[in-house]
Amino acid sequence: MSNTSVRRRRIRWGRVVAYVLLLLGAVVVIYPFFYILMNSFKPGPEILHNPTRLPSHWVTTGYRLIWSQLNLPRLFANSLFLAISITVLNVVLDGFAAYALAKIPFPGREPLFAIMLGTMMIPSILFLIPTYVFLYRLGWVPGFKALIIPGAVSVYSIFLLRQFIRQIPTELVEAARLDGASELGIFLRIILPMSRPALGTVAILTFMGSWNDFFGPLLYLNKPELWTVQLGLYQFQTTVPGENAEQIWAAIAVITAPLVLLFFLLQDQFMAAFANVRFK
Repeated sequence: MSNTSVRRRRIRWGRVVAYVLLLLGAVVVIYPFFYILMNSFKPGPEILHNPTRLPSHWVTTGYRLIWSQLNLPRLFANSLFLAISITVLNVVLDGFAAYALAKIPFPGREPLFAIMLGTMMIPSILFLIPTYVFLYRLGWVPGFKALIIPGAVSVYSIFLLRQFIRQIPTELVEAARLDGASELGIFLRIILPMSRPALGTVAILTFMGSWNDFFGPLLYLNKPELWTVQLGLYQFQTTVPGENAEQIWAAIAVITAPLVLLFFLLQDQFMAAFANVRFK
């Protein structure tokens, strides 16, 4: 048997192993969503007795009841307002900060970046009480500002964007400066278009983090008209009897849908960002 045929056989088996591992990974990732959808179309007693089986008959009772018992439009509006506000601020402010740290030479740039990274090592729970007292004295509690303003900047997002922007050729930036372009113009016309994968990744991660945040709204939004979907679901599940579990699963499915849709819309940018970032 020639060396070429042996090499081809090894490559073929290597592909088989890779595809099997990818298939197993896909099943692990997809199954939770399938489990949610499957149980959302079951009657409550069937969920309690056979949660892992397919529905014996499909029902939409849970979806009909949550629209009448759970104020979903208001909860969605609050969550969308928070998530979009925090996402837009993160993309803009973190983008500016990352550009400055990556392409604008100024004294103390590297020590400043090192200090910023060092803050990521401090447990956020240590800032819980001081932050709450500070925001309460400002009169922001209860209110959306208590979540939007502190969440407007993320050190991790700055780090990710900086690593991506560093790979953009410096010659392009220097040429634009020689042509008289301002730093804002360089950022908007050169850096921003070339950093779309990284910006899309920051948008996905920030939106998902804000949408899934439970502790923040629980702490700062103590009025029912300010509740988000996560907080509303928590309050709702404590009032639903066990035999009506289909309502909880239907609510979980509806709340999860925007995240799944967002990821599928921006998945190309997400994968491109992590494929091109070099951590150095």
